[in-house]
Amino acid sequence: MDAFTPSDRSALRSKLAALCESLQRGLVERGREVRLSLLAALAGEHTLLIGPPGTAKSELARRLHLAFGGGHYVERLLTRFTVPEELFGPLSISALEQDRYERHTAGYLPQATIAFIDEVFKANSAILNALLTLLNEREFDNGSERLKCPLISVIGATNAVPDDEVGEAFFDRFLLRLPVAPVSSRGFAELLAIDTSAAGAVVPIDEAERRGLAAAASRVSMPREVAGLLSELRGWLAERQCYVSDRRWVKIVGLLRTAAASEGRDSLSRWDLWLLPWCVAADAAAQTEVDEWLGARLGSGEVFSPLRVARVVEAFEAQLEAEQNANDLDYDEAGRLRVDKRVDEINATASDGKGASQVLRMSRSRRRSYGRNHLEARLAQIDALLGRLHDYAEALAAQRTGLEAYLAGSLWLDAAFARRAAAALARAAAELASLSRRAELARSGFEALPRLDERGTVPAPVAHDPLDA
Repeated sequence: MDAFTPSDRSALRSKLAALCESLQRGLVERGREVRLSLLAALAGEHTLLIGPPGTAKSELARRLHLAFGGGHYVERLLTRFTVPEELFGPLSISALEQDRYERHTAGYLPQATIAFIDEVFKANSAILNALLTLLNEREFDNGSERLKCPLISVIGATNAVPDDEVGEAFFDRFLLRLPVAPVSSRGFAELLAIDTSAAGAVVPIDEAERRGLAAAASRVSMPREVAGLLSELRGWLAERQCYVSDRRWVKIVGLLRTAAASEGRDSLSRWDLWLLPWCVAADAAAQTEVDEWLGARLGSGEVFSPLRVARVVEAFEAQLEAEQNANDLDYDEAGRLRVDKRVDEINATASDGKGASQVLRMSRSRRRSYGRNHLEARLAQIDALLGRLHDYAEALAAQRTGLEAYLAGSLWLDAAFARRAAAALARAAAELASLSRRAELARSGFEALPRLDERGTVPAPVAHDPLDA
């Protein structure tokens, strides 16, 4: 199955959809954790579940094991008293008699395909260091021999994120960090009523399908738009002193490619990036910030910046107001200022002893008029803006359609994120429509300015921030 055909991919997608449904059956409010743990395992990555005891973390790991046929499952609880023999197997007495330091690894972590390690950071540094190579390279040093391990994925569980150097290095080996909270009050009644039996009938993924998916994922392309968003997020995180290792970025891209390939796609989508909060942030608070950034950024992105466009529209509105209120001195046909005898425009009065006499004002003003060159230049500039806004509207409409199509075909997308992203796109479209109406009104205002008979001069363009900045 290394030659993964479209038919193979379609069949695997159907199998994965059924797996997700079966594995999360009977687990209340754990759908996202089930789906993402399965996705991480398909990508050959590990998942860390962060939350209090009694929140179905071990049950989730046991069910994940059901998704991969023919493997061995290992479950261990670590404490500060845990010794290597509990994880890696007892020492071989016969090997010691021959001056060899070897372990019997059968039935232990070096022979596991799926493993659950509870309280992963409570073990001593020697055990954590030994686990580093196993998790990352899938290799285990057994005496003088380095064994290749069949490990697919490890599910780790912890109540708290580590703050020591060894713990942080081990923490970095888990690509997905998923907070797990107790069931909400809304789901509590369902929790009390669930059938406590295991997951429904599961048709596991075999080794050939895993290899075929990995081959397909390696061929998934990354559009420039997606690479740009990843770079932008990296910079945003750096500003907040949130360090993400280069190794982790490479693994993140592998996870995204696996998600795309499992859904039958040959290219990454901007919407695949919804997975990033659980890959780049260490705790729930930071993940929420990244999630909000993504919800807004994916909702408009480079296509449309409401603030920037608003400033441009405001610049035209200010210019229109200035030109509408501009005055000129009024000259007669002989080139002399017209005399204004209106009482409310009298500049001064003087007395010649016979009573007050009126001093005529020689500075009458009138509303400024504009030549055709001036008006045509203004209208051309604002028409260019309206054309850009029309392009933005079409791009936003395409993104909304794209999100709907992505949601319809996605195995992994979280419905809550989809709703937030759709709402962000709707807000952006509404803001754009409002700004377009204001630009149209400004255009009408320029068109209604008083006109001169002659063509006149061409004005300097209205100064504003560039839309492409």
